Amino acid sequence: MTSELHTQEQMNAFADAVARELGTHCRTAELTDYARGMGRLIIDDDGRALRVCQPDDRRPDRLKIYAALPDETEVSAPSVGVTARSAHHVAREITRRLLPLHAAAMQRAAEFTARREAEERGRRAVAEAVAGALPGARVEEQHRRTRIVWQHDVRPSGERGPAQVDSVTVQVGPAGEVVSVEATGRPGSVTSMLAAFAQAERD
Repeated sequence: MTSELHTQEQMNAFADAVARELGTHCRTAELTDYARGMGRLIIDDDGRALRVCQPDDRRPDRLKIYAALPDETEVSAPSVGVTARSAHHVAREITRRLLPLHAAAMQRAAEFTARREAEERGRRAVAEAVAGALPGARVEEQHRRTRIVWQHDVRPSGERGPAQVDSVTVQVGPAGEVVSVEATGRPGSVTSMLAAFAQAERD
């Protein structure tokens, strides 16, 4: 007989029954980040989570079950629609249809995380080398970029008037493989910077 879930208490009891069908290692918890309707969280001993949701109160017998991921910015969470025919039926559909999708999504998420961490390590190494060559530089972390700004006031000490600043701005790309440099200041200072760079390239 199909269950119609009209209250959060009924949803909680049904989710508890589904968790028992999935195995004694599963438990339920409050679902705090779902605003469209009723919901409940099922969590196993490995920390994997399923969001059991009822997105349409006009269909109290229909559930949408999402496989929660640690980070859903790169990989969207897979989901399946299920009729609340029984806790056994829902658990069987989760095992048959959703858990394989969940495992594949977790693998993709792990690959994205490893790639992003490798990018960050490469970018950090280059940024540290650049900042080390520009003592006193300001380092600003941005989305997949690092910006390094070095400024030097060349106005003689005690002299009044407009500031005379030589500056170097460096943008380090996502993996540290591309670096862009902008130098501004007095022509002589900029020329000497470029000459030093060209000399380093020849060396």
